[in-house]
Amino acid sequence: MRDETDDLLDAWRRERPDLDTAPLSVLSRVTRLARHLDRERRAAFAEQGLEAYEFDVLTALRRAGPPYELTPGRLLRETLVGSGTMTNRLDRLEARGLVRRRPDPDDGRAVRVRLTDAGRARADAAVADLLDRERTLLAGLPERDRDRLAALLRAVLVHFEGSVGPAG
Repeated sequence: MRDETDDLLDAWRRERPDLDTAPLSVLSRVTRLARHLDRERRAAFAEQGLEAYEFDVLTALRRAGPPYELTPGRLLRETLVGSGTMTNRLDRLEARGLVRRRPDPDDGRAVRVRLTDAGRARADAAVADLLDRERTLLAGLPERDRDRLAALLRAVLVHFEGSVGPAG
């Protein structure tokens, strides 16, 4: 079984036999898979009328559990964006009726962001659609191989993120 990365590797070995192309064997495939995943993610979000950033905020609130509420600071950490960006995102989501901001009962100067029923329904539908699409992407891999691949990718990320910090 061959894929396009095999062709790319063959070409580099022919043109530059002095280079160690071993990293391309893994990372070109990861890049190609990421492109397929990105396409499927955008399609799943579009089905629910969402942008990727909206999905990120809504699902961060959904994962928080009842009452599906977080501080803007916690949302910043969950979604890895700056405060100005988060304010803009929350303004847009609130205008669409997907989140609501309210005063923090413990600190009158702060606010809390709560997922509305409409936001929760949209997040639930989008994540279910996304998981179906991701399952399809992985369908050619037996479960034990998926588990092994997840463990290997975890090891790469832990090493990388431990040395340079999480990506933003």
